[in-house]
Amino acid sequence: MKNVKKKIAILGTILMFVAVNAFLYVTITSRLANNFSGTSQLKMVDVSKFLPFEEASELARTGSSLKFQKGDDLPVLDGAAALVPVYASVIENCYPDGTVTYEGGEFSDDNYYGENFASDSVMQYQNTIRGFDALVDGSVDLFFTAHPSKEQLQSAEDKGVELTIVPIGLEAFVFFVNKNNPVDGLTAEQIRSIYRGEITNWEDVGGASILINPLTRVKDSGSQTMMEKFMGGEMLTSRHPLSIFGGGIGYSFRYYLSGMVADSNVKMLAVDGIYPNAENIQNGSYPITANFYAVYRKDNENQNVVKLVEWLLSKEGQTMIEACGYVGLPD
Repeated sequence: MKNVKKKIAILGTILMFVAVNAFLYVTITSRLANNFSGTSQLKMVDVSKFLPFEEASELARTGSSLKFQKGDDLPVLDGAAALVPVYASVIENCYPDGTVTYEGGEFSDDNYYGENFASDSVMQYQNTIRGFDALVDGSVDLFFTAHPSKEQLQSAEDKGVELTIVPIGLEAFVFFVNKNNPVDGLTAEQIRSIYRGEITNWEDVGGASILINPLTRVKDSGSQTMMEKFMGGEMLTSRHPLSIFGGGIGYSFRYYLSGMVADSNVKMLAVDGIYPNAENIQNGSYPITANFYAVYRKDNENQNVVKLVEWLLSKEGQTMIEACGYVGLPD
């Protein structure tokens, strides 16, 4: 009798072990078998690739009839990470050599944003949140960015600062996944449903049977502000607890993703059947296209700020913007 009970106990233990492992396989292991999340987070911008007056820099050297001289009241430029090539190329084409300076005498990337521009440098890189605050506070003259968020505009208004916001080019807002994800495109409504938490598995949109990991960006960053506008304020507030093990989807601006932090493991998705290439952006067929802007304080008395904005809108300026890899404004 004792032997029978012992055998039953052993059999029960074995069955429990099998059941637990089966549960783990179904709920976790099988979902990880085709995990596509290896490209979830975008890398930091390598600012060293976009330094003015450096021969190896990847800037648009298209030339300019607007040439500032040493001794002029030179506008200080700053901007979002996605637009570093644009405002760095402005300096390359329009400013005199020697006006980009560094703490310690040379560029160093030993800090959070990868910059050590001196306080007297005409180029700064404080990224969207800090750079916008610097514009409002007056230490930056011209800021290159996606449209500021409602909170940023309210912050400026609270400080009694009026801003002039001038569109200078076009860019696509894109969604991306790992290259191994079989999904090549989504509809705009499918994307909204994913970010409302209504679609949670890739198989519901033609992919593998794994959870969707919908990634978000930092509040008040250009990408997050654009995403909130796209979502109409209906962003998800919680997600499936196992989604971190699923296949990721993220969002950014096209050139930031494809040019500045290019990753061969990432692919951009078509939206509503239209792929975000330059032609589809300029002709308006890609459905999520946005302007990017040059922003300055209305009370800025430096006349060279207005001259620079006017140049950006000229044929020369638009040629430079396109040479940077972005899309110029429609004629």
